[in-house]
Amino acid sequence: MRHLLSTQDLCFQDALHILDTAEEMAGVKDRQVKKLPALRGRTVVNLFLEDSTRTRISFEAAAKRLSADVLNFSARGSSVSKGESLRDTVQTLEATGADAIVMRHWASGAAHQLAESGWCSSPVVNAGDGTHEHPTQALLDAFSMRHRFAFRDGSDPATAPPVGQDLTGRHVVIVGDILHSRVARSNVWLLNTLGARVTLAGPATLMPLGAESWPCEVTYDLDEALATEPDAVMMLRIQQERMHQSFFPSTAEYTRGWGLTSERLSRLEDTEAIIMHPGPMNRGLEISSTAADSPRNTVLEQVANGVSIRMAVLYLILAAENPGKDG
Repeated sequence: MRHLLSTQDLCFQDALHILDTAEEMAGVKDRQVKKLPALRGRTVVNLFLEDSTRTRISFEAAAKRLSADVLNFSARGSSVSKGESLRDTVQTLEATGADAIVMRHWASGAAHQLAESGWCSSPVVNAGDGTHEHPTQALLDAFSMRHRFAFRDGSDPATAPPVGQDLTGRHVVIVGDILHSRVARSNVWLLNTLGARVTLAGPATLMPLGAESWPCEVTYDLDEALATEPDAVMMLRIQQERMHQSFFPSTAEYTRGWGLTSERLSRLEDTEAIIMHPGPMNRGLEISSTAADSPRNTVLEQVANGVSIRMAVLYLILAAENPGKDG
């Protein structure tokens, strides 16, 4: 695996290999010394040209647990704020010895451009590009689902991790601002590859044009989607920072139609559905505090699992595929 730019690029075996490698990486957090020497001597650059908390910290923790050196770069306070181009920024970073570039960018397609333009020779990991994709988020979501589904009987995942298991037969409902969500796009493709059935649910104004042609079902009725007793309900944040016009009458109206309210949560009581959210959660808007604090909610598990997934991705890109470069 040279780059990770999109979940559409992952075949079934590639996706499963990343998830299974992450199972091995997950055990590192339980060690007295939470480190592996796999990337000792390598330098990972976190090039974040758009705000982030969870993703940036997660990639930093992942690289450090693999013993890599980490350089964190943000637009604020850098030459980017003075007008420096992405090409010049990346080439400057490579000149400092970068071995891999993890990039978040406000423009859709920026990660592909960086990887395919010849501007740099380093592997590129897409940490979110505009409204396009966020592949490691989808991978950690799939990882989290796999664990919850495999251990509903209360057994200990430390003794029997779900290695080799896909998501065949599972039904995942993704709800809300699909139009602006790179998380939704990456999840649709990855979950379909892993055998799951996906339903997108949201108001027509927040559904992308052509979504009906994606490998998923589309509904404009959340209550109808929840009545199918899905295995997972993924709530999405309303991305108001990307909205330049009104997509719904009011936040109260949105919550009534599309929020996971306490009343809607109660309808899931007789099911084993889990609740997911990529974060940050807007309590009282797309998700009630009752749902956010429910034991069904996997949001903190998703954060923890993100480190394992990103360790796996960095390892497979920098060490497993290039063993001759290890120190």
